[in-house]
Amino acid sequence: MPLESCMILLDNSEYMRNGDYIPTRLEAQQDAANLLVGAKTQSHPESTVGVSAGTELLVSPTDDVGKILNALHGVPLKTEGGNVTASMQVASLALKHRRNKNGAQRIVLFVGSPLHGVETRALQKAGRTLKKNNVAIDVVAMGELEANEEKLRELVNAANGRGGGGTEDEERTCHLITIPAGVLPSDVLSSSPIVHGGSGGSAFAASAAAAAASGNSGGGGGGGGGFGDFGGVDPNMDPELAMALRVSMEEERARQERLAQQQQQQQEQSQQENSEESKDADMAEASSAPAADASSSNNNNTAAAAAAMDMGLSEEEALLQQALAMSMNENEPAAAAPAAAAAVPEEEEEDEEAAAMQLALQMSLQASEQQEDAAKAASSKDEQVNELLGNLPGVNPNDPAIQNALRNLKKDDGDDGNDAKDKDADSKKRKQDDK
Repeated sequence: MPLESCMILLDNSEYMRNGDYIPTRLEAQQDAANLLVGAKTQSHPESTVGVSAGTELLVSPTDDVGKILNALHGVPLKTEGGNVTASMQVASLALKHRRNKNGAQRIVLFVGSPLHGVETRALQKAGRTLKKNNVAIDVVAMGELEANEEKLRELVNAANGRGGGGTEDEERTCHLITIPAGVLPSDVLSSSPIVHGGSGGSAFAASAAAAAASGNSGGGGGGGGGFGDFGGVDPNMDPELAMALRVSMEEERARQERLAQQQQQQQEQSQQENSEESKDADMAEASSAPAADASSSNNNNTAAAAAAMDMGLSEEEALLQQALAMSMNENEPAAAAPAAAAAVPEEEEEDEEAAAMQLALQMSLQASEQQEDAAKAASSKDEQVNELLGNLPGVNPNDPAIQNALRNLKKDDGDDGNDAKDKDADSKKRKQDDK
């Protein structure tokens, strides 16, 4: 609630001795005033409350709770009730001279005696005056409801600006609370807009049984819905209970969030399992397709053989027909195979050609090496023979007869070497043919 200065106007007439409220109207009024003092002073640290009884000012607006409570419990009873309009003028004057001028102004008027000597027009004028001075008023009617309710309603409507030139769409800052006999006023006010500072609301009307049972009856737009975080309990009235309810509500909220997260995780896991099962089913179908093709081909072969037997052919002809059908079935998968399967023989042929080329290259290299070795051996052999002939006494190496003999010897060696080469080539060719 915002900063506010409040004046509580008590009824101290002889009608307050009546026992229709427990224990009496005066004590029930004091209990409700205590509730208002606690609510107003705790709503804002700078809020002030004053008390007056009739036209007598007991305490000017102050934040000293002890002084206020002493004034409430020391209210004297008078033979004649004070004038309501005069009491409102005294309260307005006290609010005008309040210590803190920044806060709002409000009067809470308790009425427990009949307003026989007060005209409705005077109450309307007083309400308009309060409206002009920016003073809000809340009226609590205790007893004598039939005689006072209409007059008090006119007072509240005039203070709200609805009497005369006011409109119905204006915000209601003033309230009328009627309390049935037998109901504690403090129970009614605890859930009313007077305590909670709610706007809106109209006259309080509820049966005594319902009010006693629920304790949540209030006027119009008021109510205890402003304490949802505390389980509907006013923390100013019972802070320990309100805090316990708040803690339990937070724990319940956390538990519900955990349950929601667990359910979401379970749904995600089930979706993953379903996707894996669908993948396994697709793989099983793909693997069963070749087996189905093979079984269908076997069935086709047996059907062809049975058809041939039915046509009156011999057993050999039937077997021949079955062999033809099997060869046709073998050719069909080869034709329907993918490009990757068809490319396998081509790769094998390329590998064989590369291996053959490597083998031919190795053979040519070996032949050239053998020729070089033979030439080296021949040259070394000629040198040895010439050296041997030169060392012999009486022998001329340049003699034509000796030279012819050497040339014939070289021819015989060349023929033997060619025969050996031919034999090696034939053996290698046979090995390749065998492979």
